[in-house]
Amino acid sequence: MRLLILSIAMLVVGASGCRDAQRPAGYPPSYETLIASAREEGMVRVYGATDRAAVQPAISGFEAAYPGISVDYEDLQSRAVYDRVVRESDTGQPGADLVLSSGMALQTKLINDGYAQAYRSPEKPALPTTAVWKDMGYGLTSEPIVFVVNRQLVPAEQVPQTHDAFEQLLVDRRQDLTGKVTTYDPAKADAGYLYLTEDYAITRDTGSLIEAIADTRPMLSSTSAEMLDAVAEGRAAIAYNVLGSYALARAKRDERIQVIFPSDYTITASRVAFIARDARHPAAAQLFLDFLLSRSGQMLLAQQGLSPVRSDISNRMPSREQQRPIRIGPQLLVHLDSIKRQRFLAEWRALLAEGSNPS
Repeated sequence: MRLLILSIAMLVVGASGCRDAQRPAGYPPSYETLIASAREEGMVRVYGATDRAAVQPAISGFEAAYPGISVDYEDLQSRAVYDRVVRESDTGQPGADLVLSSGMALQTKLINDGYAQAYRSPEKPALPTTAVWKDMGYGLTSEPIVFVVNRQLVPAEQVPQTHDAFEQLLVDRRQDLTGKVTTYDPAKADAGYLYLTEDYAITRDTGSLIEAIADTRPMLSSTSAEMLDAVAEGRAAIAYNVLGSYALARAKRDERIQVIFPSDYTITASRVAFIARDARHPAAAQLFLDFLLSRSGQMLLAQQGLSPVRSDISNRMPSREQQRPIRIGPQLLVHLDSIKRQRFLAEWRALLAEGSNPS
């Protein structure tokens, strides 16, 4: 890994290795002014709702490519990121320069409410249109939402490859799978709420699938890590709507679990980044954002299982026809409407209560 980071740093710096020759290939000459300003600032402060271990190679690669500019990364939950940005901005306290979170709806609200500043990254042409909003919000990853099964508890011929097949499996093996299915609790996990509402938006058939899940009296989880642990340990046979980046990384080192990209459709989600409106190190924030979006930065993220948003980097992903990307934009604000959320969760709880009563 260290060799990869150093190799990428040399590519960014350029063959000469000169401290002043760090403008990436293809970037405008004016970018050298941005680099000089970032050097004067000396650091970039990041709030990130992503495990530090997952982004550390990219941080190290950036610091190697741009000596003298350090990254102060604080690992927080997505709701904590939102709350701190609002509180610190509204009270004039020093805060983050770059805000990075998997809470797509919360990031969209921050941008929509004026907590971000516009910046047109030189990397924008390499990104899908669904990954950029108003030259403020940038999707850094494209992560599939997957099924995960325990190989010993679900025979190969029964492993579901579609949502319909998943539902049929639950119906056919209801007795065996009761207490052996796990999924997000949408009342406690913003990501789980987002993925489930996206399911409903994609197809009306989601309703009958959720009824089938409810009939198994599922274990509800707050994180993908909890679901992966349950499946690997055999406490669960199958997990629904797991974040694929974590699942694929776990599957590499744990042969007990199998990851399935649903072939009828696979939701893909992004970790969204933006430069804070009140950033005290705006040039360094722009420089670090560009690095994360660059081919070099994306390769380092991919090494840690964070599927790149760029299409010019090979990775294990469903076909473009299968993918249903969650677009960054104002439509995500619907997920934060308190009345709609309360109604949705009330219906969810009613389904669970009905499923917990033996027929």
